[in-house]
Amino acid sequence: MRLQFTKMHGLGNDFVVFDGIHQQVALTPAQLRHLADRHFGVGCDQILLVEAPTRPDVDFRYRIFNADGGEVSQCGNGARCFVRFVHERGLTTKRAIRVETASGVIVPCLEADGQVTVDMGPPRFAPADIPFDAPERRLTYDLEVGGRRLEISALSMGNPHAVWIVDDVHRAPVAELGPLIEYHPRFPERVNAGFLQLLSRREALLRVHERGSGETLSCGTGACAAAVAGMTRGLLDAAVTVHTRGGELIIRWSGADNPVYMTGPAATVYQGEIEL
Repeated sequence: MRLQFTKMHGLGNDFVVFDGIHQQVALTPAQLRHLADRHFGVGCDQILLVEAPTRPDVDFRYRIFNADGGEVSQCGNGARCFVRFVHERGLTTKRAIRVETASGVIVPCLEADGQVTVDMGPPRFAPADIPFDAPERRLTYDLEVGGRRLEISALSMGNPHAVWIVDDVHRAPVAELGPLIEYHPRFPERVNAGFLQLLSRREALLRVHERGSGETLSCGTGACAAAVAGMTRGLLDAAVTVHTRGGELIIRWSGADNPVYMTGPAATVYQGEIEL
């Protein structure tokens, strides 16, 4: 099977993107892991698949596969790359498109300056919606990890996130605690682990250990979750610049059941063809 692909990235969070409209793409978990391998494959954090919609009220269907071959529901940096991809391939001329994902419809928009803003939908806090093993919704939770008690925020941005506020993100034990948080038994579908340092009410630093991929240079849903966690705790304003290792994202949220808006860049690296 020979497939055409595009290599893209959003602030260093990199993707292999397939046009599943003009070619048939049906990949096994083993083939997905091969594609993501940085030594024997193309190399990426996630594989993105652009498909025709399955319902009349959307423009495209968007599927995401992690480097371990598992399918997930949402990816914010991937959503921005998705918009740039469908425009560059001539699949649409709309600046704002409605995209079907496994966790619901998102509405990304290509801005005049080339940045992409994504309506990520409202955050979800109910433990059953994350999912997270807790008897009731709380502002923060105690989580026992590696012999330490962490005070975390837990929420869903279409995928589960645990956010821990740290004093120094550069010295945070991401490699040590990230996998332990990801596989913590209180998160039955695993979780993305965010390590957040507050610089001011409008600025923060973030590192994220993503489930199925490890630490990435940037995580769009992780930035949304971290900003919302800081906002709900009264520590951040309604518009925040989140600095990741790959660059900056602007996150806006007006609270309650309103959607979270994420703005940032997306870039094409190259196009290629691979035999699987």
